[in-house]
Amino acid sequence: MDTKIGSVDICKPTSNDIGSPPNGIVATIQGSVSPTVINSSEATLGRHLARRLVQVGVTDVFSVPGDFNLTLLDHLIAEPELKLIGCCNELNAGYAADGYARSRGVGACVVTFTVGGLSVLNAIAGAYSENLPLICIVGGPNSNDFGTNRILHHTIGLPDFSQELRCFQTVTCYQAVVNNLEDAHELIDTAISTALKESKPVYISISCNLAAIPHATFSREPVAFSLCPKLSNKMGLEAAVEATAEFLNKAVKPVLVGGPKLRVAKACEAFVNLADASGYALAVMPSAKGLVPEHHPRFIGTYWGAVSTAFCAEIVESADAYLFAGPIFSDHSSVGYSLLLKKEKAIIVQPDRVVIASGPAFGCVLMKDFLGALAKRLKHNNTAYENYHRIFVTQGHPLKASPREPLRVNIMFQHIQNLLSSETAVIVETGDSWFNCQKLKLPGGCG
Repeated sequence: MDTKIGSVDICKPTSNDIGSPPNGIVATIQGSVSPTVINSSEATLGRHLARRLVQVGVTDVFSVPGDFNLTLLDHLIAEPELKLIGCCNELNAGYAADGYARSRGVGACVVTFTVGGLSVLNAIAGAYSENLPLICIVGGPNSNDFGTNRILHHTIGLPDFSQELRCFQTVTCYQAVVNNLEDAHELIDTAISTALKESKPVYISISCNLAAIPHATFSREPVAFSLCPKLSNKMGLEAAVEATAEFLNKAVKPVLVGGPKLRVAKACEAFVNLADASGYALAVMPSAKGLVPEHHPRFIGTYWGAVSTAFCAEIVESADAYLFAGPIFSDHSSVGYSLLLKKEKAIIVQPDRVVIASGPAFGCVLMKDFLGALAKRLKHNNTAYENYHRIFVTQGHPLKASPREPLRVNIMFQHIQNLLSSETAVIVETGDSWFNCQKLKLPGGCG
């Protein structure tokens, strides 16, 4: 469903694409609307930022107050459609915004200069690696402190204020340092729109003395965002679909494997539709668990090489063709690069690129478009799933534990399994819990 805000359509993620960024604001401005004139006392940078956050779908901002961001936080609190959520520390705020972005499409956090910025940095780096549009806002020094050779508190004791910025440059796709009002409007808008377009975090530093100052550039309601949607190259799409259909329709027992980039490509629903149309067996990589409904009639589990769920690896690795949608073959997801896959059997579909076996490759082809078009060209073939069904043996139940017996891992995860519902989200760290949670069967709606 699309929701209109002002003169813009904001595409909300469907239930099958939870966590997908809303692809920016993808509709065009509809007609010519006279912008509302704002009371001069309210025409402030802080109010502008608050309205922009609301426009892109942020209704909750995670924050840790500090003396450099207090005035800015006052303006965010004053926005009736924004809720400020205080956190115990900056890292908590960053990870909360990370989870919010997965669920809602875009997240935001507000921290204070350097001591707060460096604390939130690890969460921002994680969001970068996970392709999450996260707006990290930092209350910066007074605009008249820049270039004065002064030493400020909350810093490392040097008059150079760029340390925080330099740290964020490697883990954000855009950095805006707002220390004058003349270009604040443009810098803020560019940062937010870049986060949406690139599906990556951005950094916005706002001098603490500027948030409450009225300025002419904020005297009218800002023109609504109008980001151009990404489009597939039509000829490239047709060629990629034709070559892929020819490749897969020759196969005897092809399979589909979903990867974590299904989310950033907003292609979860298209991937499931492809499985429905083709009849292929359907698996996911470990970091894509939750992106594909596990109650699907041909879902065969998590493909993770030697540590896959029971009988899944046998089907995937014995297939004569496999389509991976949005994979990341890191050392972790590939079990130390030990996957028994052959390049000549693989079709790799990335968010904007398709590679068939050892070639050819097709660029400027969006995954969602590609999977949708491919679903119309494939012959129905459920051989791989029939093979899985033939070898599958129902897992046994763990022996019941006596009241005084030490808790066993399989008993604990049986209890966790019973806690899951459509209202649940499972958050798993990359250790023992990651391995054990792959065995959980997620009910519909559980991410």
